[in-house]
Amino acid sequence: MDSGQVNLILKVATQLFAALGFDGTSTRQIAEAAGMNIATVNYHVGGKRELYLAVMERAHRAEKAALDLALARLPGDDPLAAIHRLLDDYLDFCVDNPEVPALWMHRWLSDASDITELEREYVQPLVASVTAAVRPAVEGGLIDEKVDLEYTMWMVIWSVHGFAKGGVLDAEGRRRAAGDRAALRRFRSHLHLSVHRTLGLPGEPRTRARPTKEST
Repeated sequence: MDSGQVNLILKVATQLFAALGFDGTSTRQIAEAAGMNIATVNYHVGGKRELYLAVMERAHRAEKAALDLALARLPGDDPLAAIHRLLDDYLDFCVDNPEVPALWMHRWLSDASDITELEREYVQPLVASVTAAVRPAVEGGLIDEKVDLEYTMWMVIWSVHGFAKGGVLDAEGRRRAAGDRAALRRFRSHLHLSVHRTLGLPGEPRTRARPTKEST
């Protein structure tokens, strides 16, 4: 099997599934975008369903690797700073990999509705791992014990995915998303403030400017 062709097919399929959804993308579109015929695509990765599952698995692995790294840095002498760093790590991942939130947002709109196992296999374990990692801060009194941690995690997911995929409208009605440095900086500050207040954390939120290659 030609790994170069497989990677190209997966890359193209990821872009099309993220843009059009599973239901709106055909195997023929993927093959044409990859410069191949359908028989070659089927030989390397199988049919459309198998290709979609491979794309979602690869997206999950990337997200899990980033999240595992972020959670490994969570414990420390300053749990308040660690919580805010976790927010930054997740936001940065979604900004750097916009196809991942796009894939999941299509599923929120019932895309590929006959493929039902992905949320159970991929999403729930990640949400549970973050909730478990943050729970000691509740037990230690840093986070208000009345806070619903699971819903707070979902609030962050909804917000970050929505911004990474759709952005916000400026005064002229133009869409500003993660590629806009000022919009990203403003969203980051708002995200930190919102989560800080929701969790009942003491003091003021600690935000940072991201040293990046973001375009204006």
